[in-house]
Amino acid sequence: METILGLLFTLLWSSAAIAIKFGLNSTTPLALASIRFILAGTLMMIFVYGISRKYPMPTRKQFGPLIVLGLLNTTIYIGATLWALNYVSAGLFNLFVAANPFLVAFLSYIWLKRKISIKEWTGMGVAAAGLFIAVWPTLASAEGRLIGFLLLGVGMASMALGSVYFKKADLQLPGIVINAWQLSIGGAVSVPLAYFIEKDRFFLNVDAYLIGSMIWLVFVISIGSMLLWFYMLKRDAVKANNWLFMTPIFGYMLAAVLLHEKITSFDMVATMFVVTGLFLSGNIQLSPQKLLQARFQQGSLSRK
Repeated sequence: METILGLLFTLLWSSAAIAIKFGLNSTTPLALASIRFILAGTLMMIFVYGISRKYPMPTRKQFGPLIVLGLLNTTIYIGATLWALNYVSAGLFNLFVAANPFLVAFLSYIWLKRKISIKEWTGMGVAAAGLFIAVWPTLASAEGRLIGFLLLGVGMASMALGSVYFKKADLQLPGIVINAWQLSIGGAVSVPLAYFIEKDRFFLNVDAYLIGSMIWLVFVISIGSMLLWFYMLKRDAVKANNWLFMTPIFGYMLAAVLLHEKITSFDMVATMFVVTGLFLSGNIQLSPQKLLQARFQQGSLSRK
């Protein structure tokens, strides 16, 4: 079941880049992020406290960690990485994503005293090598500016800190409540940032690109994927972040289908490395018992 959830998360998470590409035809990056967070946060708040009314309000003590998570996982991470795409290629962005599990593992070792096995380090190393192979053609010809690299580093570090901090804070709140407040707080902070940074080049076209992008980014990514992400983080922050190794590979496949981008031999070799790395790290377990169990669960879900 963990393998199914991990693959589902990576497939959905990697689709965000495709939706963002469509959305950027209609507005600027930080404006796109702000609209997305405000819509998603508002909808979740309406559901949690207006429609359902069964979820608790955070206590005064819990608001501090919620603000930190909103800044780390929403404002800084998404804002920095989207802004960085103005300066560096998507291939380099994917390479930086691969660094996130290493950051989480290191921070978990320092902060949470979680022991990282040699098996896990080996698996992450093999997967990272695969991603390096995938982006090598782009890396070899890249002319990214220093500010782009710095922004990507800030974004990845922010996401890693958010993952570990979430585990450390151990908020006794449902994931849907945490996500509602995280998105609302992150969106509230993103609006003034977008204004000051993009006011000289801001534009907004309410067209099919923007509407389609918002529907996918709000409902599938910001709400659905983030709820799944919190569930995976509660189980194990390091293993959850290891699944990020697969997002660039899924991204290549989705881009080939939806954006008609070519899949190269580098991409295919990289896929082999990444899958091997996931096997070595223990994220994919396909013993006969696991296979039968997964198939039974898939069959049960399909009949519901």
